[in-house]
Amino acid sequence: MFSFFKKKPAPGTSPAADAIAPAPVAGVASPPQIPLAEATVAALVPVTAERKSWLDKLKLGLRRTGASIATVFTGTKIDDALYEDLEAALLMADSGVRATQYLLDDLKRRVKDSKTTDPAAVKQLLVESLTSLLAPLEKPLVIGPHKPTVIMVAGVNGAGKTTSIGKLTHHLASEGASVLLAAADTFRAAAREQLSVWAERTTVEVISQAGGDPAAVSFDAVSAGKARGKDVVLVDTAGRLPTQLHLMEELRKIKRVIQKAGDADARVVAGPPQGDTAPQGGSAAHALSAKADPGAVTSVGANLPPHEVLLVIDGNTGQNALTQVKAFDDALQLTGLIVTKLDGTAKGGVLAAIAREHPVPVYFIGVGEQLEDLETFNAREFAQALLA
Repeated sequence: MFSFFKKKPAPGTSPAADAIAPAPVAGVASPPQIPLAEATVAALVPVTAERKSWLDKLKLGLRRTGASIATVFTGTKIDDALYEDLEAALLMADSGVRATQYLLDDLKRRVKDSKTTDPAAVKQLLVESLTSLLAPLEKPLVIGPHKPTVIMVAGVNGAGKTTSIGKLTHHLASEGASVLLAAADTFRAAAREQLSVWAERTTVEVISQAGGDPAAVSFDAVSAGKARGKDVVLVDTAGRLPTQLHLMEELRKIKRVIQKAGDADARVVAGPPQGDTAPQGGSAAHALSAKADPGAVTSVGANLPPHEVLLVIDGNTGQNALTQVKAFDDALQLTGLIVTKLDGTAKGGVLAAIAREHPVPVYFIGVGEQLEDLETFNAREFAQALLA
C-alpha cells in the first residue's frame, strides 16, 4: 500500500470506534485494533515489493554519489587521510560546509566510542550519522483535520512542480480521497492545459480560468472545494525565481486570498502593521491588507487555509536548492518539501545541507516520470541509498 500521509480521525471518535471502523482514507496501514504509537506501527509495516522496487530506483539514481563516497572506505586504515577524502566527497555531493563538518565530527565521535578499526565499518557508522541528521526532516502529510485540506504548491520553473502535483493527485485519489485542482499557474503558456491533462489522467476536477488572475482562481477553487465536500484542494502556482520580487509578492497575495476563502467565523486576523489602514470595502477583522504578514493570525487563525505550503525543488540544483528553500520559506512559511529528479545526475547531499542549515520537512522525493515514482521520505532509506 502506498502510505504517504495520515488521515486523522474525526473529532470525538473514540479508540473503540477506531477499532471497528474501516481503515481511514489514505491512511497508514495498521491492524484493526486500538492504534499503536506511530513509531510502533511503522516498525510493524513490512517493506512491500513496490517499495523495494522504488528503493532500487533511488539507489540507482544516487549511484554516482554512492560510488564516489564508497572509494573513501576501500583502504586499510582509519586516519586523517580517510577523513580528508571523505570531506571532499561529501562536499562534492552538495552536502555543504556546515553539514559536512557536522557529519565528520559526529562520525569521529562514533568511531571513537565504538573503537572501530575497520574502514568498512566506518561507512556503516556514517550511514547512522547521516540518518540521525536527516531524521528531523521525516514528517507525514496529514489529511483529515480540515475539509478540505488546502495545499499550496510553489517552485521555480523546471523543478517538476506541476508533474509532482499530478503524481500526488494520483496517489491521493487512488487512496480514496476526493481531490480538486486549482490551475493558478496563469503565467506560463500551456500550464493550465498541462494540469488539465493530469486531471483527466487521475479523474479529478480542476478549476481554471483562461488568463485569469491566479489569486482569483485559488479563491474560487477553495470555495468550490468547500461547497463540493472535497477532501483536498491542490493549488498549482506559477513557477518563479526567488529573485523575482514582484512574482514572489504574487505568491504572498495568493496565500492571503486563500486565507480569505477560509471560514470567516474561525478566523481572527491581526490588525494591519502600524501606519497602515484596513483595505477598502472591509475591516481588518475580515480581510488581510496587502502589507499584512500572511502568518499574522492567532491560534484560531492558524486553522485557516492553506494548511500546507509545499515547495518543489530539483535535486540536481545542489546548493541553489538550499537558497530556494530559504527564500520561499521567508515569503510563505513553508510546511514541507518535495524533492524531485533524484534519478539522474542528482547528488542528493543537499538534503543534509537543508537539515543542518534550514530544516523544512521533506514529505516526498521523486525518482522518475511515472506516477509511481513519488514516495515518502525516509531518513534511513535515503542514507543507505546515498551511501550504497
